[in-house]
Amino acid sequence: SALVIAAVFDRDVNCRRAASAAFQENVGRQGTFPHGIDILTAADYFAVGNRVNCYLTISVYIAGFSEYTQPMIDHLVNMKINHWDGVIRELATKALHNITPQAPEYMANVVLPRLLPLSVGSDLHTRHGAILACAEITHALCKLAQENNRSVTYYFSEKSLEGLKQIHQELCSRQLYRGLGGELMRPAVCTLIEKLSLSKMPFRGDPIIGGWQWLINDSLRHLTLVSSAVRQHIKESAVSALAALCNEFYINERGEADPALQDELVTQYVSELQNAEEMIRCGFSRALGALPRFLLKGRLQQVLEGLKKTTVISPEDMSFAESRRDALIATAKVCQTVGVKGDGSQQEYVCRDNVDQIYATLLSGVTDYTTDSRGDVGGWVREAAMTSLMEVTLLLVQHEAELINPNICKQIMCWLAQQSAEKIDKFRAHAGSVFLTLLHFDHPPVPHIPHREELERIFPRSEKETLNWNAASEAFPRITQLLGLPAYQYHVLLGLSVSVGGLTETTLRYSAQSLFDYMKKIQGDPRALESFCETLLKVFEDNLRNDRVSVPLLTMLDQMLANGCFDMFTEQENHPFPVKLFTLCKEEIRRSKDIRKLRSSIGVFCGLIQFQGDMREKVFFQLFLLLCHPFPIIRKTTASQVYEMLLTYSDVVDPAIVDQAMAILSDTNW
Repeated sequence: SALVIAAVFDRDVNCRRAASAAFQENVGRQGTFPHGIDILTAADYFAVGNRVNCYLTISVYIAGFSEYTQPMIDHLVNMKINHWDGVIRELATKALHNITPQAPEYMANVVLPRLLPLSVGSDLHTRHGAILACAEITHALCKLAQENNRSVTYYFSEKSLEGLKQIHQELCSRQLYRGLGGELMRPAVCTLIEKLSLSKMPFRGDPIIGGWQWLINDSLRHLTLVSSAVRQHIKESAVSALAALCNEFYINERGEADPALQDELVTQYVSELQNAEEMIRCGFSRALGALPRFLLKGRLQQVLEGLKKTTVISPEDMSFAESRRDALIATAKVCQTVGVKGDGSQQEYVCRDNVDQIYATLLSGVTDYTTDSRGDVGGWVREAAMTSLMEVTLLLVQHEAELINPNICKQIMCWLAQQSAEKIDKFRAHAGSVFLTLLHFDHPPVPHIPHREELERIFPRSEKETLNWNAASEAFPRITQLLGLPAYQYHVLLGLSVSVGGLTETTLRYSAQSLFDYMKKIQGDPRALESFCETLLKVFEDNLRNDRVSVPLLTMLDQMLANGCFDMFTEQENHPFPVKLFTLCKEEIRRSKDIRKLRSSIGVFCGLIQFQGDMREKVFFQLFLLLCHPFPIIRKTTASQVYEMLLTYSDVVDPAIVDQAMAILSDTNW
């Protein structure tokens, strides 16, 4: 059994493989090991390479042979639940859960009584592992009892039940939730609470329930004091424990909540959504999302309003992107929990009276482009908003599709199309996946999707899984085809502007090439080109002085002018497009000290010189101003680009003076 234990439970993959090979050698030479061939088949050299598979699958199979069951359990209890590596401790406790059906009496009468004192002992690692082991074994024993139509307490003595209740009280009285150890104890005891609740333990009305609720709430408030690596683990454990606790101990025989308890819990959680600490907002947002339906009944509007306030960006909490993300996730979870009833009460269901408010909250998240020292943190919010929009929309489609109005559906698809055209691969891929999920959903189809037939032609159902949105070379040739669909043109162009004028080489190359291919295609269609130019100017006008869009947009315009995308208008006297574009560019750089923006604008002004009319004098005057700019780099760049412009468009200047002008531009030390 020592070789089997080493092959399955050793932390190091080389040791597991060596033990497996040694076991195989002994089986082959001596043939005296019980069930040797069967074990070798399950635990060969390659199978033991995966540690999770060893602990959770192979161990269960081997423990099915009685000769190995008890030694394996003893090894896990004596050597692995107190291991220095937290991952090993957690895997060991899950292995004990899976092995419990092989030896329930031994687990209940020997192992559990050994673990209970260890769960309140002095050694931190042992305490952590023992608490998790108690949780997993208890849950497994209760499931087994229920499967055999026995009482959930069939395997437990009074002493064991009392010991399970005492764990939290003992840790609390010794203040073991504080300090570094608390980071391990909180998620462990929250897991214990979850497993005891799922096990339907007979603790209803017991004072320990109040203690458990206190720990869950305190853990959610404690999130701000721990490292980000631990934070997510504590949050998830606390939220899972809350859901299980409420479902088991807060519901009466009529399927309702106690009104006083419901009022206290919901009001407290909603009030915490406006806490000055971001992580506390995160914790209680997710907690509200985990509440069961009977606790939300009659309080739905209060919860939705609280979550909506958390998603609003204000000057004080501009950087609270994680709390906005969690509030959006919670909003979708709440909607899924309460269900849909078109003519129902807005205090109990997603219905006609609140569906627009829910969509407004979720759609606000798609426009979050907040940045801080961590980068594009608004991306987390946009990603959560897209997922939540998909979940709520599919929920409505499957129950009462008439609640989705055409305008909302158009907004969702347009915003998703915009995100699918943007520069960050991860968010583009997520948006593309959500876009295609809604487009190709069949049970029943999502109503009111604009240009559905054209979209299904551009994105065939057969390519839904294979299209790699992460690859710019695959995504942009498809998404630019949406520029020809009026409903999507504005949003796709807005997304493309950021990609074409961006700094990432592959994204820039493929997005620009796809855009230029589209422009070539519409050169012979004056109406399509006019429509495109109007949309382009509208994007510029709406994002004037918004550097996230306007700076890359200027770079994109420079490239488009250089590539002859607007040649159709160059022969027309005073065409409105270049006139309006010149006005917007001039306004954009007014009083600006942004080097990148000023340099991008120079290329646009030089490109505008090719258009006929009175505007040429204004363009030259603007370029002369830039030649006199206070920043040397701007003077130098302007001189260089004006020189190239005179070479390219030699007919725009009197031939008698062009040589003199070019000499001045090239000889002056700008």
